Amino acid sequence: MQKQSVKNYIWIAVFGIAMGFLEAIVVVYLRELFYPYGFNFPLAPFPPNLYIIEIIREFATILMLASLGAIAGKTFPQKFAYFLYAFGIWDIVYYIALKIFLGWPASLFTWDILFLIPIVWIGPVLAPIICAATMIALAFLLISLSEKNINFKIKSLDWTLLLLGAFIIFVSFIWNYVEFILLGNIDLKQVLAMQDFNQMQLRLAFIPQSFNWILYIIGEVLIIIAIIKLATESRKSRQLVDVNSRIKK
Repeated sequence: MQKQSVKNYIWIAVFGIAMGFLEAIVVVYLRELFYPYGFNFPLAPFPPNLYIIEIIREFATILMLASLGAIAGKTFPQKFAYFLYAFGIWDIVYYIALKIFLGWPASLFTWDILFLIPIVWIGPVLAPIICAATMIALAFLLISLSEKNINFKIKSLDWTLLLLGAFIIFVSFIWNYVEFILLGNIDLKQVLAMQDFNQMQLRLAFIPQSFNWILYIIGEVLIIIAIIKLATESRKSRQLVDVNSRIKK
């Protein structure tokens, strides 16, 4: 491992930890205002202007993490990897901080709102933590591979597995909410476009019933297959280089 990479790992981890605590503190304030007796479903009434502000905050969070990756990495795989690493650290620390500050979640299977973009993501706390751990593992692998081969690129098939897996996980997170909207005859287009705040408020009646673990696991498996494939191909490539160098000698 290169000295610069070690430095990047340390400082990005520091950033991720600080950002995780900061995010948790924001949530502590929000829950003090809207959930003084503890966060639970159905959701408390949420003013439309604060809903928009929350979406902007989420965009800002992603941009901050992406910017950090862009600064730390030299090649695209490295930039992508450092983004994943920062995201993973931030997400795990966020839940650790909430446990410290609020004693929440009660368990890893406690329901939480994960994101609002482009629609409400909901799942048990365990699901995003597994995603975060997977991101960190993938980040370490990509950075290691790019250090050993400056021309390293993620192949099309690997991208397909990673993106398809991520999309399936995304679907598992919005599954319950979309089902609730469809069954409740709520106009999804107006909710997404924030054109009718009365319809947006109908989302407050939502109570998650069961998480689609099957979809989630399929998505995770596809990503893990991509990780194993990348690691295996890299090992074979190194072995081939070693054999060729011995033949030349």
